[in-house]
Amino acid sequence: MSKLLKSYFRVLEKHPLITMSCTTGTLMATGDAISQLVVERTHKFDVVRNGRFLVFGVFIGGPMFRGWYYSIDKIFGKTKYAPMKMMIADQGAFAPVFLPFFLFTMGVMRQDPVHEIIEKIKKDYYDVITTNWKIWPAAQIINFTFVPLQHRVLFVNFVALFWNVYLAWKSEASHRKYQPDVHMRQDV
Repeated sequence: MSKLLKSYFRVLEKHPLITMSCTTGTLMATGDAISQLVVERTHKFDVVRNGRFLVFGVFIGGPMFRGWYYSIDKIFGKTKYAPMKMMIADQGAFAPVFLPFFLFTMGVMRQDPVHEIIEKIKKDYYDVITTNWKIWPAAQIINFTFVPLQHRVLFVNFVALFWNVYLAWKSEASHRKYQPDVHMRQDV
């Protein structure tokens, strides 16, 4: 395991954006897989759905998180109470915007009609943001206090593995409510 971790850190040092993006995508897809197999107990694993989480993590989430953490470190990193300021910025500015963006993007990737996506966001946003605030402030204080900048996305990704199970369940649960009508129409 130590050898694997050292290899990861070498690759991270040489190719930080690609490494963080691939790690984010892999762990988002893993979170969705756990959601499908353990939480939802689906009978057939949805590879396309899992691919959406992978694609979102690699091409959107990973680059976005890296940019965000480097930005708030640049702004607050050398100030008094930096971890607290970064956590407040993260939870007060980033999370309230990122979460509906995530739900919207996943809806677009599912090819849901925009009006349905907006209704799902209205329905789910309060639950998602309040659940977020039960988990992430403490995790981010630890992250911003003890984790070096280049490893913050990795730390967040491991905490997010469990968070992604919740997000996958929540974002897809709303979608499943629309599915029976679609399947019934196709069977007719």
